Amino acid sequence: MNVFFFGCRGSTPVSGAEYQRYGTATSCVGVGNGNATGYADAAARGEAPHLVLDAGTGFINLERVLAGKPFCGTVCITHLHWDHTHGLPFLREAYMPGHRVDIRIPGQGDSGDAETVMNRTFAPPHFPVPIGTLGESWSVTGTEPGTVELEGFTVRAEEIPHKGSRTFGYRVSDGSSSLAYLPDHKPLALGPGPAGLGEYHPAALALAEGVDLLVHDSQHTAAEMPALAFLGHSAVEYVVGLGVVAGAKAVALFHHDPHRTDAQIDEIVAGLGDPGVRVITAREGMVLTLPLADEAEAEPVVPTEVGATEAGAPRDAGATRDAGATRDAGETGERSNGAAHRAAQRP
Repeated sequence: MNVFFFGCRGSTPVSGAEYQRYGTATSCVGVGNGNATGYADAAARGEAPHLVLDAGTGFINLERVLAGKPFCGTVCITHLHWDHTHGLPFLREAYMPGHRVDIRIPGQGDSGDAETVMNRTFAPPHFPVPIGTLGESWSVTGTEPGTVELEGFTVRAEEIPHKGSRTFGYRVSDGSSSLAYLPDHKPLALGPGPAGLGEYHPAALALAEGVDLLVHDSQHTAAEMPALAFLGHSAVEYVVGLGVVAGAKAVALFHHDPHRTDAQIDEIVAGLGDPGVRVITAREGMVLTLPLADEAEAEPVVPTEVGATEAGAPRDAGATRDAGATRDAGETGERSNGAAHRAAQRP
């Protein structure tokens, strides 16, 4: 299983040199079958993902792996907030001839059919083009928690607490590896939990249990939660704790606060010490192959050509960064897995 990080920011996209290493676009993760080590490698191999989780502004980055071919696949939306949907109209390959875009959103009950609900944002006067007119092979379906087969993967959806929009987390499996994706999550809605940062509740544990990689909302820190919990997100320390309790092999810190610079993210990760689980800081342009290689045997963050276009040519200097340099653990934001410490904490 290949995991493509097309956008890792939370709430709103950002710009500026101080945000370039972890990226500027909002939530979008692709899941594919292959062994590509980067965007250009995936384009050359024809290994673009057909399953996409969320379509924030990072959705446009699929152009870098599609190599000019139409997008054909399924987009599983966790919830309808702007930073998880507003990339949908901007991927040209999603409406060129031969496209197929099957969008799945959490069912909205009595609020209306799925496409009508989506068009509250994607229709005049808010946007000039309704979802249904972007292409003849677009569909929008409301779904409920459960397990389905999509694009060659088994996908499980569970409802999790967030704020202001019905929200799902997803677990994706291919029979040999697994990914859990909870980009927006307010566990405090269900109680303080053992560390005062929220409950390790049944839905979160079901999604994260034993996964190769847990990609999770990491917008805040424990110190920030008293002032910012009302926004509906999680603390980095909760993510680590959930990973330990659920027996995840690794966690990826995701949905970075838009105000947080790269240096500040590095500082937070360094402050985790020995967290009891392998920690990777998600960055736009990162491609991981699951199951992950042993830490001693491979660089955990696979460099990709983040500044390349779909044809492989470099973008302008303002949009590029050096993604190919080898970085030490402090720079990549990975912490050791602390196996003994993890075993001691797991119930």
